[in-house]
Amino acid sequence: MQPRPVRPRHLFSTAVALALAAALSACGSSDGSKKPAADSAPKGPAAAAPSGGAASGSAAPSASASPNSSGKVQLPTGPATPLTKARDTAAGPIMMTTLTGKKSGVTAKVWIWLPPEYNDPKYANYGFPVLTLYAGGQSNGYNTWTDDQLPIQVEDEQLVQQGKAHPFIMVMPVQNLVSNESQSLDCSDIPGQPKMDTWMSQDVPDFVRANFRTIKSRDGWGLMGASTGAFCSAKMALQHPDQYKAAVPIDGYFDPDSSFWKGHETERLANSPDVLVGQGKADVRMLATAGGATPDEVKLVKAWVAKAAPPTKIDYYEQPGGKHLTSHFKKMIPDTLQWLTQNLQGPTAP
Repeated sequence: MQPRPVRPRHLFSTAVALALAAALSACGSSDGSKKPAADSAPKGPAAAAPSGGAASGSAAPSASASPNSSGKVQLPTGPATPLTKARDTAAGPIMMTTLTGKKSGVTAKVWIWLPPEYNDPKYANYGFPVLTLYAGGQSNGYNTWTDDQLPIQVEDEQLVQQGKAHPFIMVMPVQNLVSNESQSLDCSDIPGQPKMDTWMSQDVPDFVRANFRTIKSRDGWGLMGASTGAFCSAKMALQHPDQYKAAVPIDGYFDPDSSFWKGHETERLANSPDVLVGQGKADVRMLATAGGATPDEVKLVKAWVAKAAPPTKIDYYEQPGGKHLTSHFKKMIPDTLQWLTQNLQGPTAP
């Protein structure tokens, strides 16, 4: 297993005690710092109504040839992408591929997990919601959502069986091409650098639509990430509200800080979640979390949340005793999945 560095920013706090019916849309955030650790447990909101269905795990997708020209379901457009098994989980295998984006020219790894319901005959014609997961740290060649550090796939299937969460197709792309944090691409198209925003916002979704049955509208597309991944999830939602409806930035920071922005301040600010959140251009819903045991993080996240201008809506959750640790992000998985279920469309019939 490769090491999972956590970029000093903030990782996923566990148990997003979304039992914060009241705490939800409220505070701001604090964004100035960015490199935390990982470990804590929160409590989250009640889940929304998922679509049930028996489970029968499976790995490789079967890409149908023709897209659905009408209705709510997007059938696979093809051609089917060859996938290899990365690892098995109690909820079915995680597959992977190396994707070369036609629009960006970027080549990087992408992992994919299909919920057991996807291959259940009961859901043969259904389109499934898509959740893209961004890791903490530099995430070049790895993604912490693909191993047992953050076992979100098993948690999701357990919640599905309890009627508390949607069975999500989970997509886990890398965010950088090198391990040097000073050369982070900030999930952006930085002038003169690989077009990482184009790869993440266009090429990766195109790959998903080519291979799997999805929901046509943005109502079935969400994002989540911890620490550095939180920055990416917030940025992608604010910059591409036509593509994504909801996002969960866990213990994040919101100011682009790559060394590659030198000499490109105008472009840097155009890609800054700290700026975008106050522009009132993105009709998206977000849940921003902070670890209660990390005062600087709490201050930063609250300050950011306070900047949100309609139609952007941000719920805030502060994990009691939470620290910037992966183990604490893990505790929040059940609640964040339930929040996403409440804010995204579930499996949909044609």
